[in-house]
Amino acid sequence: MTEPYTPPKVWTWKQGSGGRFANINRPIAGPTHDKDLPVGKHPLQLYSLGTPNGVKVTVMLEELLALGHTGAEYDAWLINIGEGAQFSSGFVDVNPNSKIPALFDRSVDPGIRVFESGAILVYLSEKFGGAFLPTEPRKRAETLSWLFWQMGSAPFLGGGFGHFYAYAPEKIEYAIDRYAMETKRQMDVLDRHLAANEYMAGEEYTIADMAIWPWYGSLALGVLYGAGEFLEVESYRNVQRWTKQIAERPGAKRGRMVNRTFGDPASQLWERHDASDFDTKTQDKLAAKA
Repeated sequence: MTEPYTPPKVWTWKQGSGGRFANINRPIAGPTHDKDLPVGKHPLQLYSLGTPNGVKVTVMLEELLALGHTGAEYDAWLINIGEGAQFSSGFVDVNPNSKIPALFDRSVDPGIRVFESGAILVYLSEKFGGAFLPTEPRKRAETLSWLFWQMGSAPFLGGGFGHFYAYAPEKIEYAIDRYAMETKRQMDVLDRHLAANEYMAGEEYTIADMAIWPWYGSLALGVLYGAGEFLEVESYRNVQRWTKQIAERPGAKRGRMVNRTFGDPASQLWERHDASDFDTKTQDKLAAKA
């Protein structure tokens, strides 16, 4: 039987502990190495990875382009967090928190950095005339409330349930039970709300849907952490309907592919610098140059 853990008076960092991502987790901020970020031809430069937080922004950009906002053309550069690319001096300049995604808007001088996925969604909406963010006060409040719900809830799903269920070096029953209970409560919150609403803010598709779908939609499809059966995700019928409805949107389909380096090769687009990259995959172009 494992001895109970008694916390020391002062915590000390044990390098190498912490499971799958131990090599990139540390208790201090700042860069670990000097490296400038690449810059492409478009005003909007995105530095990201195809995780749920990254997908939020690429879906938003693809949806803006689908609406005809040509100014939303963007370069999406791959930031390999497994190799610590988020700790480069260039990336830290754009996001001092060293988390993806990070956006740099070069359409103004001086350029504007935006970090935190929710902030990027709001910034892009306001930059393009309030797209996907209602102006009517009640609907706007509802949209922003659900956006911030996601930002506050996802750590329980990702850093909590996902870590202990899928990535921790050992399975801890208490931790998994605690976060599974909270994850199922969150799914029930969504399911009850979507029983009476087509989208998160009512009948209108908004940035709240774009924020929530990559996390909870992936969970509902049984993709995230491979935990579909464990959490009985099929029982959340309204979440299932909403998830599949968004998945059919062309912008969501394209956005989900960008900076994705895992899963079915046909679903991956490592970097996106032009709309034609969806036909000729960036990874194929990069391989041809190697």
